[in-house]
Amino acid sequence: MENSSSAAPVLDAERQADARRYARRQRWFSLLDYLLAGIMLLVLLASGLLRHLAGFLDLPQALAAVVYFLCLMLGYALITAPLDYYTGYILPWRYGLSRQTPADWLADHLKAGALGLLLGSALVAVAYWLLSATPRLWWLWGWVAVIIISLVLSVLAPIAILPLFFKTSPLPEGELKERLQKLAQEAGIRIGGIYTAEFSAKSTTANAALMGAGKTRRIILSDTLLDKYAPAEISVIISHEMGHQRHRDMLRLFVFQSAVLLISFYLSSLLFRALLDSFGFSGVSDPATLPLLILIFGLMGLVMTPLTASFTRLVESQADRFALELTGDPDAFVNSMARLTGQNLSDASPPRWVEILLDDHPSYRQRVAMAQKYKAKQST
Repeated sequence: MENSSSAAPVLDAERQADARRYARRQRWFSLLDYLLAGIMLLVLLASGLLRHLAGFLDLPQALAAVVYFLCLMLGYALITAPLDYYTGYILPWRYGLSRQTPADWLADHLKAGALGLLLGSALVAVAYWLLSATPRLWWLWGWVAVIIISLVLSVLAPIAILPLFFKTSPLPEGELKERLQKLAQEAGIRIGGIYTAEFSAKSTTANAALMGAGKTRRIILSDTLLDKYAPAEISVIISHEMGHQRHRDMLRLFVFQSAVLLISFYLSSLLFRALLDSFGFSGVSDPATLPLLILIFGLMGLVMTPLTASFTRLVESQADRFALELTGDPDAFVNSMARLTGQNLSDASPPRWVEILLDDHPSYRQRVAMAQKYKAKQST
């Protein structure tokens, strides 16, 4: 495949300074969000408020737990509403990443919240039914339920969830479509179509993905990507996504994350049972234990984040290598990474502790270094 003729964009120093400030603020506000959630849960546990309310709900345990969950989420939403508005709307606007009106942002926020409540309510109902039916092995069957739900969501994402937030349409016939179809054939990947998602109505950021499974697998390109990137650059970005499919990364990630989740569920069940008496609960299936259960799972998720992030970075690096080998175009790879870093306001060189503990992708610096090594190897 031919090399990209466009010169590699130089990262703008001022925009990178903005990227670092934006990333720091997002991290601090994420920490504040976790602290507020933790404080709210600890206050509920220490006050015994839910235990006092138990007498007012003459409902089956699972249903009572769902009511408690909805009340918790409503309270949490009210407490964090200013924070959500600032981080979700004000900050992206201030740094030129958003084009939404407050009403549009609120509509998307409410849709995401409704999906979260629906999914969360289902998980809580299943969890407390299992806690009542099989108190010793609830964590194992709960893990099975989460795995099944995750599989269903991965299949439905491109056809049922993405269209809730972005208008999608088939990519018109032309050179780019033919190019991407040829790439898919070379990679040995079957796709159900190539679609464009209307990001420009809401955001200035660009993205691309290979979503779904089986008949729902499709390439998704944001219109903000199509408008600014050369065909060679788009090809290398999609080749990266094809690398995930070719390496069965979705399966690898699924197996790895499932194993981590299984360990998390088991350890959470041990900690949950150990702390029940400390808070005066009547048993594992007491709906008033919900704040404790959420707190334990939240802490377990934080502990496991560096482990999952490390494995994901490895997978992403391997997909980068595949993209370079499939296209043979390291210049287009560097161009696309530079454009994405600038357009999406990504920190090209995050602090080392952030890379190790939080980042699930290699940094721009690391990805460009890989491409440069590949190009040097090409010329020898």
